[in-house]
Amino acid sequence: MEDQRIKKRNLLMFPLGTVGRDMMYNLVTSYLLTFVLFTHQLSAAQLTAITVIMVAARVFDALNDPIMGNIIERTRTKWGKFKPWLAIGILLTSVVIYLAFNVQLQGWAFVVFFGIIYFMYSITYTMHDIAYWGMVPALSSDADTRNQYTSRATLFAGIGGMLAASFIPMLTAGNNAIGGNAVTAYGTVALIIAILGPVFLAFTVFGVKEQRNYNDEPVPPLSFRKIISTITGNDQLLWIALIFLIQQVGNGIVLSGVSQTYIYVEFGYEGMYFTLFQMLGMAVTALLMIFYPMISRRITRKKLMSILMVISAVGYVVMLIPGMLLSSGMIKFACITLGYMFANFGQYGFYLIMMISIMNTVEYNEFKHGTRDEGIVSSLRPFLTKMASALTVAIANITYIVFGIIHYTNGIADLEQAANIGTITAEEKATEITTLLSGVQHSQSLGLLLVCTLLPCILMFISYRLYQKHYKLDEAEYDRICAAIAERKKA
Repeated sequence: MEDQRIKKRNLLMFPLGTVGRDMMYNLVTSYLLTFVLFTHQLSAAQLTAITVIMVAARVFDALNDPIMGNIIERTRTKWGKFKPWLAIGILLTSVVIYLAFNVQLQGWAFVVFFGIIYFMYSITYTMHDIAYWGMVPALSSDADTRNQYTSRATLFAGIGGMLAASFIPMLTAGNNAIGGNAVTAYGTVALIIAILGPVFLAFTVFGVKEQRNYNDEPVPPLSFRKIISTITGNDQLLWIALIFLIQQVGNGIVLSGVSQTYIYVEFGYEGMYFTLFQMLGMAVTALLMIFYPMISRRITRKKLMSILMVISAVGYVVMLIPGMLLSSGMIKFACITLGYMFANFGQYGFYLIMMISIMNTVEYNEFKHGTRDEGIVSSLRPFLTKMASALTVAIANITYIVFGIIHYTNGIADLEQAANIGTITAEEKATEITTLLSGVQHSQSLGLLLVCTLLPCILMFISYRLYQKHYKLDEAEYDRICAAIAERKKA
């Protein structure tokens, strides 16, 4: 009875904690580059420097994330090994996010500031992200229960992301922008989200009770050799890491800023359009998040991936063909949004399956080497997610430069800054932006659309084929490994 009571409480308190975290993540991953482009006058060299900074920060995480995972493994406090880092990390991240969107600099001074603040974000977000997802194996080793924690946490993460996706575009662009300009709007939104992050994570910090069997184990040494040996000695972890990275690059392209810029140049600089596009595209995934535990008991992961691959492919076709053939208008917007709903449904299903597939390598590691190393194994997921986001940023920035979109974003940035200091009114700004965007050529708009559809579909298919061929920890094999571990402990 006590275990069931704890489980029910954990199933509420644990997922609630990530709502604010994912609002933070969505703000930085999906809108930081948009904020930079539409509020700062940047040369191609400065935009390239920002791209290099973002990629370099993620490469830095190649060391930072596993080291953080190893530090968590060594942590022994009366609050456990996860909760101290949840609290420290979320508070520092809030400060960093506020500064990122509220310090007003231009030119190379801004580029230098951006480099410092972006590296700080990489460090602080890693603290609580690895600690949060690292808790899942410590909450339960039962496969079905773990599926419930994972699917419910991703559901609440989706809610946080959807809330951000719903309000950020609407409140930062167009007639509903806070203060009448993007500069004021993004600063206010960042402040609100910086407050909500710690508030929601408090549910996890104060409400979740995890298993603390690790307190009886000796503290592992802080060792690069241990980090490297854990990762390289787990062949299934290596394969799922590669597969997950490829899939996340494809999945992240749409929300890297390219689709938002496409919708602005194709349908007008009005945040409501992108809000609808994102909100509907994300809302449909709630069905999968809610029913995944039930689906997973009836359909194997590899079979489900085949179904999801077809659904996404259909979605990308529905986005691409009308986007190429129809003139701008609500019918075209409806087709593109409908296609994204199908495409994102499949992509998010892939994400759920790969999250579970990564965590299942904990037991595989214990079976092969006698140690679980949850912190190190869990550290790969946020590292790969950040690497993928860096690569999608690089793809987005290259797209803007190649197709000449930076000319229009610089024009909008000038107008937003003018509205911020009161040189022009919000109404004059809107008129000038409409005139500016009327000069975008069809070939430029088509280039953005191809990057949002064709490239994600190709990368998703590559990850699908690799998973089917190389990932061996299906349901039957995982159960066999868990049973073998249980027998070994009895002996």
